[in-house]
Amino acid sequence: MNTLREAVHDYLNLRRSLGFKLRETGKQLLAFVTFMEQSCASYITSQLALTWAQQSSTVQPADWAHRLSVVRTFARYRSATDPRTQLPPEGLLPYRPKRAQPYLYSTEEIDNLLGAALSLSAHGGLRPWTYHCLFGLLTVTGMRLGEARNLELQDVDLSKGVLTIRGAKFGKSRLIPIHASTCSVLADYLARRNRRWATRPASSYLFVSNRGNQLDGGEIHRTFYALSHQIGLRSQSDSHGPRIHDLRHRFAVMTLLQWYRSGEDAERRLPFLSVYLGHVHVSDTFWYLSAWPELMQEAMCRLETCWEGRP
Repeated sequence: MNTLREAVHDYLNLRRSLGFKLRETGKQLLAFVTFMEQSCASYITSQLALTWAQQSSTVQPADWAHRLSVVRTFARYRSATDPRTQLPPEGLLPYRPKRAQPYLYSTEEIDNLLGAALSLSAHGGLRPWTYHCLFGLLTVTGMRLGEARNLELQDVDLSKGVLTIRGAKFGKSRLIPIHASTCSVLADYLARRNRRWATRPASSYLFVSNRGNQLDGGEIHRTFYALSHQIGLRSQSDSHGPRIHDLRHRFAVMTLLQWYRSGEDAERRLPFLSVYLGHVHVSDTFWYLSAWPELMQEAMCRLETCWEGRP
């Protein structure tokens, strides 16, 4: 029988081969194995899993529940080769995560955000145009921030009006068609990018920093927060408020609203939106219907019209 550490590596390799990235999960499982080794324990028990999950007193109960869930999933795998393995009961550390209430940006707020991005100091680079193009692309495509950050020049086909998203969530790739107006903005950005890096090649990523490297995720968020304060999306004292990810929510909601208001069968077309957004399950997309009062109102009107037409 292989050791617990070997089993963890086998488990991670197996799930990663199926498309799961498991960056944080991998770190947590290796930390759990180290804890088990320090405890001189050769197999998993519910008590040891619970003790490890609750080690840190500075984190939220949600983190305890997540850590225990990570061990529980691995324990289920390990039990196939080591019958001594105990599966921590589902009732231990119960926690029901709450989805953040998304913010629906108005068209005026989007215009203000993109305008503020263009007012950023260039510092000898492309910073204003980079953030203007990045936030605009997130708005009109609904892609995830990580997907936009990872776009490379080879993934942008302006002649066909198509972006290629490679190795996204769960290792899936997909094509995203874009409007001619979006192609025009991207073409302008690419022309500026080519002039800026004509003598010294930059990174292959589409969106690069003034040093020519891939944009840093933390810097993107800090820039977004600064612009949010500038245009009044957040007050200076706010630590929470509209998020970058809410641009994705806006795209989904506006698409569904447009379908309803134009008389389209939104429910029938929902799988198309799900594929476009890169959702694994249609139910992930269906959540938008219940998250927004405007969409629920449109659905109710459609239902009332349907019933009124019945004999």
